[in-house]
Amino acid sequence: MAAQIDCEFLVKKARDLVTDDPWAAKAWLITARTLYPTDFGIQYEMYMIERNAERTASAGRILYDMFVNFPDQPMVWREISVITAALRNDAQDKQTQFLRGLFETLPGRIQCEMLLKATEQCFNTLERAEMLLLLLRRFPESVVQHGVSLGETLLEAENMDDQDSPVNCFRKLFVCDVLPLIINNPEVRLPPNLLYQYLHKAAEFYIGYLTRSPSLESQQQGSQDSADLKSPTKRSTQKYIIEGLTEKLSVIIEPWDRLFEILSIVAMRCEWQMDKANRSCGEILHRMKDLCRYINNFDDEGHRKYKHQVVYSTLLVFFKNAFQYVGSIQPSLFQVPSPSSNQVPLILLDDLSNIYGDVDIDRSKHIHKRRKLGDGREKTLSSDDEECSGKLRSRHIVVNKIELPNSVDVLESFKVARESWELLHSQEALEKEFTRTCISWKTETWLWLRIFITDMIIYQGQYRKAINSLHQLGALQGTQQHVMSRGTLEQQRALIQMAACHFALGEYRMTCDKVLDVMCSIIPCTQDVVKVPEEIPKVKPRFRKVSDLKLLPCTSKTMMPYCLQLILACFKLRAFTDIRDDLALGHVVVLLQLDWPRGENLFLKAVDKICQQGSFQYENFFNYVTNIDMLEEFAYLRTTEGGKIHLELLPNQGILIKHHTVTRGITKGVKEDFRLAMERQVSRCGENLMVVLHRFCISEKIILLQTLM
Repeated sequence: MAAQIDCEFLVKKARDLVTDDPWAAKAWLITARTLYPTDFGIQYEMYMIERNAERTASAGRILYDMFVNFPDQPMVWREISVITAALRNDAQDKQTQFLRGLFETLPGRIQCEMLLKATEQCFNTLERAEMLLLLLRRFPESVVQHGVSLGETLLEAENMDDQDSPVNCFRKLFVCDVLPLIINNPEVRLPPNLLYQYLHKAAEFYIGYLTRSPSLESQQQGSQDSADLKSPTKRSTQKYIIEGLTEKLSVIIEPWDRLFEILSIVAMRCEWQMDKANRSCGEILHRMKDLCRYINNFDDEGHRKYKHQVVYSTLLVFFKNAFQYVGSIQPSLFQVPSPSSNQVPLILLDDLSNIYGDVDIDRSKHIHKRRKLGDGREKTLSSDDEECSGKLRSRHIVVNKIELPNSVDVLESFKVARESWELLHSQEALEKEFTRTCISWKTETWLWLRIFITDMIIYQGQYRKAINSLHQLGALQGTQQHVMSRGTLEQQRALIQMAACHFALGEYRMTCDKVLDVMCSIIPCTQDVVKVPEEIPKVKPRFRKVSDLKLLPCTSKTMMPYCLQLILACFKLRAFTDIRDDLALGHVVVLLQLDWPRGENLFLKAVDKICQQGSFQYENFFNYVTNIDMLEEFAYLRTTEGGKIHLELLPNQGILIKHHTVTRGITKGVKEDFRLAMERQVSRCGENLMVVLHRFCISEKIILLQTLM
């Protein structure tokens, strides 16, 4: 008891002198420790004086003594906890740097033992894992003893915590921090099945991380990172916080490179047939194709490891390239739109630029007209005459390089992803393994993957199958509307592509129905549409056996002309059959105003048909026809030189003539009405054509659909 009182007196004396005479205080404590070497209070007070004075070496020596001689003292562990927290912290403040320096003065054996014992003091799984990671990074030899058990602990914690997403704190620490330490250590022996399991877990995490929808943190960030968000490969620059981790720990640099690095190490450990590392995706795919040529049965015991090689290698190539393709054509899925970003979503659609072709007109009947096609204009094949059977293997995709500057890379990604998908479905054993992986990852809920699969099916020309896929896409869009810009045409992607697929199948009424629904979401462009030069196909259309495709911007400015072309194509065949259908022919005339004079030849064919009929009735003519060339042609048709064609273009004109005795006065009145209407119509030639045609689609929806019944 007396000794305790003496110790307390000496410590108090030293404390009183610390401020005015620190060296005297230190002398008192040295004396005290000499007299009472087993007293913890004296040594702890000496440590605190050195620590507060930021004398790293002396504080480290005293901490070492306390750790060895007083391992059960709570004050010691409280201090060790503060130091290990500083080791895990990336802060650069003076206090944190001092604590790190203090730890570095300790002998390596003591550092290792201290970290191990500090880990035992942790009851939180995450904190325990971070402590062990400190140990494994500083002392690689400890990976053999603790690496695998730490990994299994994290995976077990993930299962027990019932995480909804593979992108969680436990999986992140396992995949990004623990797994590389394990598989890069040659002394850690792992069976192939465990390596495949770890590769599976890593792939699921990285792909889930890359394809996550924009987070609230990104939205708060606004446009400050917009320059880095223009490519889906730069997703890691966005703010994204994984629950349970700090913002810094949540950021993963170059996720794809990390994943393929794991694949390369697993390949080496499992003795796959890999002649070199760091191959490109195209080279890996080519290698896997070669492997499949030589191995017909992957279920044989000797070939089983090569089945895993083909499946995992091709699977990763597939998902990477599909992601890069979709990330380029539908950027809002993976990044927050910003005002400074000029990227717009793109839609893969059949090229309709040849709908104005396949007409043969005797121009001598219309020599009075100034409008004529250039002699050098090349005729194109009509889409109506194409025969589309089976899978179309080689289709050209036209894309505007202004709208998609990296179009070459994007189309290459689309090609590699398609070929990877085909390889994974080329043999039953491969398809079974790939399907099992997709089921475990719940890929049926991935909107971005459904977009790719749909585009791939459309590319293959399997339009009936594409419609089924588009129904699934529409359902996913309904459940994940938060990832697309609300109230925009972007949400109508499935409907637009569905309309194009119905058209390719010859289902024109369904096409028109879908298109008219889309038109309700379109805001007509009030400015003149500036035509941007498109990429010229390398193969001339007349030599191509399959139709081209286009990646078109999903904007009202682009989609409205495309939708109008689809409607025109639907009525084109009906209007020019042997059966008279003035309503269909009138719709064609209205729609041919779009992109004039490209449709001039087809319009002249319509005029020729009217001349053959001797009459024409279309009471909506003056509501929607504002093209001066067309008005001039119809005015000419009523003249003697034009054939005195009987035209009923005024509302109720037909009823007036049918129910009244046709006297010279009434006939003269009808002619006068026509002349006045034509004069009024000429004054409307300056109206915005897109507004007129949009009103036509909305107001005449019922009539348009009835005409196609």
